Amino acid sequence: MKQGNGLPDWIRKSSSAGLLLLGSLFAWSQESVPAAPSSQGDATAAAIHELQQQVNELRSAMAEMRSETEQFRAENAALRHELQNARGPLASTGGPPQRDSYQVGRSANADAERTRVQAAPSNTNSSQSLEQRVASVEESSQLVNSKVNDQYQTKVESASKYRVRLSGLVLLNLFNSHGQTDNQDFPSFVRGPSTGTGSLGATMRQSEIGLEVFGPTWVGAKVSGSLQADFAGGFPGTWNGVNSGIFRLRTASMRMDWKNTSIVVGQDNAFFSPHSPTSFASLAVPALNYAGNLWVWSPQVRVEHRFAISASENIVVQGGILDNLTGEFPADSYFRVPSAGELTREPAYAVRTAWTSTLFGQPLSFGVAGYYSRQDWETCASSGATPPDCSPSYSHYIDGWAGMADWEVPLARRLIFTGEFYRGKAIGGIGGDINQSVVYHGDPGNPATPVRGLNSIGGWSQLKFKATNTLELNAAVGLDNPTTAEVRAAAPSQPALFNPLFVQNRGALVNFVFRPRSSLLFSAEYGHLRTYQLNDVSNSADQFNLIMGILF
Repeated sequence: MKQGNGLPDWIRKSSSAGLLLLGSLFAWSQESVPAAPSSQGDATAAAIHELQQQVNELRSAMAEMRSETEQFRAENAALRHELQNARGPLASTGGPPQRDSYQVGRSANADAERTRVQAAPSNTNSSQSLEQRVASVEESSQLVNSKVNDQYQTKVESASKYRVRLSGLVLLNLFNSHGQTDNQDFPSFVRGPSTGTGSLGATMRQSEIGLEVFGPTWVGAKVSGSLQADFAGGFPGTWNGVNSGIFRLRTASMRMDWKNTSIVVGQDNAFFSPHSPTSFASLAVPALNYAGNLWVWSPQVRVEHRFAISASENIVVQGGILDNLTGEFPADSYFRVPSAGELTREPAYAVRTAWTSTLFGQPLSFGVAGYYSRQDWETCASSGATPPDCSPSYSHYIDGWAGMADWEVPLARRLIFTGEFYRGKAIGGIGGDINQSVVYHGDPGNPATPVRGLNSIGGWSQLKFKATNTLELNAAVGLDNPTTAEVRAAAPSQPALFNPLFVQNRGALVNFVFRPRSSLLFSAEYGHLRTYQLNDVSNSADQFNLIMGILF
């Protein structure tokens, strides 16, 4: 049955019964509690407090029921309005109105709802409905409390009280290598013949730890910072030290981000060479390093500005200065000695511009970049000696430079082609020249020895196929090719300390990455290296790598 306002009779009765029950409970809690002796005061107070909590819960349930009642009223009003609209055309034309399928379905649903409401028993148990609603409220409260407790347990608190996020990767690499390489677990080039060589091992030192801090808004910019480290900084001189990798800083930077401009300060990736092949077999250094992939983690200050062309297109311009590194090993394990680039008292300079858009729902980009580094290869820096052991009277200035182009092109919805090409000179500090920035025509300890910057050309390309949302396949090749003529001219006078002299390094890899969950990954990779020395001498090495990791 219905009342004049269209509200179902059972809803009206349930509301009235609930209100009467609420009023009775509240009155009983306020008036019917007898005075207790002083010895039972605590128990009585606890009982009153519990009863008041129950009354409050009943009030909340009644408020929810009132809200649903208002919703039913609104639905009834809409149904009456539809019925009146339907009767109007029927009365004027003498026949049923023409309605589309949506209206027919909606009217049928409305008729079914009216039939269900009219068929409902008028003696609905209002107290049972109220108990169900109270139970639902209690269940929701428990769920909210559990979520709050989880959030409290996972919160990382900082002294500044700004939000901090901890992340990382626990990574196991199980590898089977064949050949003499510079590094057993993540090789970069081949040092000698592979005959009779091979090894099997495992490492966890490529695991990573990261921190992000989200700071305040200052002068309109969002301030943030990040730090990333791993355990690939070498080995301690102890038993089984290969399993106790030394903690190593990778990147640590601070950002100020406005709407279209950003300032980045700190040790960060080489922004002029932003891409790298996908690989979990080589994380301590990017894959195909010294085989066509330029990279460096260098202290820097850079500025970025973005120009929006459309909603999906923009152009970014980047420029900055970097610590002028030349790829040399430290002369001392504790005291810092300036490198050939730092001796010039000039930083390195780099610029890059790129156009980005979307294609097949994937990022599309093309970029060009330039790098310049003034270097002073004086004999003290070259030989590793420090004053007063040597007092150089000659300086050998070299202009290191590189021009680069990079791309990321979706060939189809699940197929992406990525790569980089470069041409440069004396770029061992940023991953080129197979780590040989210069060659000497004589003894490096002699101040009169000529020094020549080594020219190089190279690059890499990768084809990525995203088979599913959890599985991808990658294949990549790379090449670093110093000028053979320059190396050959310096070879007769080059000291044995600097041998072997490399003239080309080739790398290739094939892998799959399976991520059944966002925090879990499995991968397998096959990598091949072939390094060429003078006089057509070449050596190769292979590695098969099984990887399992969990991200947090």
